[in-house]
Amino acid sequence: MPRVSQDHLDARRRQILDGSRSCFARFGYEGATVRRLEEATGLSRGAIFHHFRDKESLFLALAEDDAHRMAEVVAEQGLVQVMRDLLSSPRPPREAEHPADWLGTRLEVSRRLRTDPEFRARWAERSQQLTQATRERLARQREAGKLRDDVDIDVLTSFLELVLEGLVSHLAMGLPADDLEPVLDLVEETVRRHRRGS
Repeated sequence: MPRVSQDHLDARRRQILDGSRSCFARFGYEGATVRRLEEATGLSRGAIFHHFRDKESLFLALAEDDAHRMAEVVAEQGLVQVMRDLLSSPRPPREAEHPADWLGTRLEVSRRLRTDPEFRARWAERSQQLTQATRERLARQREAGKLRDDVDIDVLTSFLELVLEGLVSHLAMGLPADDLEPVLDLVEETVRRHRRGS
């Protein structure tokens, strides 16, 4: 029996994640049945669950993948840039074909955190990536003299994360997003260091 290359396995895993993202966004966690996951990915249940132990592991991998991609943007450009990206296209770069897919997954994570203690425990291990990337970015900005120094970095991190969650909720309700750029300008201005007399 020929060995399957790592590139092939990685491509298959990516195919499953991309198809599943659309399915979870459209139907929610409970509505994303195995049959629907098969249709969305174009693969059999055997192929899907060869890569992921069960539906919850698949959903966690998907949410972790999104968090990792967001953390990369945060490390390079900051959490406000993630919010700007959401306004211009409510999905991370190189992500799902339908703009609401990433947002739908994000909302499903929030819902399950509130209602499912077992999921909350499993997700806690993975959720620190974005927070850590934000803290590290803010620390670098402070060292460079670009960040206000009268507020603790943990407080600024919490502030930015709360703004992100508010933006996600705003978009989820279908409220207009075309007038929010000045709001994000204000958020950025709030965390910047201000020079006296300027």
